[in-house]
Amino acid sequence: MDAKGGRVQNGFRQWLEAGSDAIPAPDVQILTSGGRKISAHSAVLAAASPGYSDPGSPHDAVTVFVRLIYSFGCVSLDEEEEMGRYGLHLLVLSHAYDVGWLKRACEAALALRLTAEGMVDVLLLARQCNAARLYLRCMKLLAKDFAAVKRTEAWQFLQANDPWLELEILQFLQEADLRKKRVGRKLAYQRVYEELGDAMECLQHMYMGKDGSKKNHPCSSSACYRNLQLLIQHLAVCPRRKACPAAAACCSSSASTPPSATAARSRIAASLFARTSS
Repeated sequence: MDAKGGRVQNGFRQWLEAGSDAIPAPDVQILTSGGRKISAHSAVLAAASPGYSDPGSPHDAVTVFVRLIYSFGCVSLDEEEEMGRYGLHLLVLSHAYDVGWLKRACEAALALRLTAEGMVDVLLLARQCNAARLYLRCMKLLAKDFAAVKRTEAWQFLQANDPWLELEILQFLQEADLRKKRVGRKLAYQRVYEELGDAMECLQHMYMGKDGSKKNHPCSSSACYRNLQLLIQHLAVCPRRKACPAAAACCSSSASTPPSATAARSRIAASLFARTSS
């Protein structure tokens, strides 16, 4: 319990010791399931539990919440705008009263309006309301624009007050970076394999065709075919061919070809040329 809560309870204890006449009148009523009411003091309840210290949602947000419930999922354009305006409050209300379709709609509305300034606040609320889709959306956008989020006051407040969530975010960023690198390597390998496959097909058409006409070479118009022709022409006259057949890689003029694919293509061409010329 914090110092303020201790002062409230001490003050209430002094009211009890002074007698019932000194106790202020209750300002809230608790309605039980049986329909009976229990009078209480909001200050004492708030001091005992932080859940009672929440002032609740504003009147306009509650009005929109009730109107959306009456719409039974048929949301108009005006109500969509109001959902975006009171999205945070509506998400809390729909989670508290277990209105599933409205909660999902609020998640979608908030996801469309995410900014770097409000990213951390929405992330915290999505975590508290078990809004998994919105939470994941916040994480992904945070990973894309983390430099801007780091400069916000909300991020500094998060670092000072919730180190576990900060650690969770940093771990997510690290995993996202590793996934991006793995995908990049996989795409690079795939490009190399595709180019090597094209090179083998072109070499097969060059050396195993019935004649030298281009009609028997479906790939004769491709850059791969032309580069292989240059490589083979170089190998035929290169004085260093016997010492270093792969030196023909310098003849490739394709800047978009990965070095590994170019070197492998050169070795294939050199090997095939050696077989045919022997």
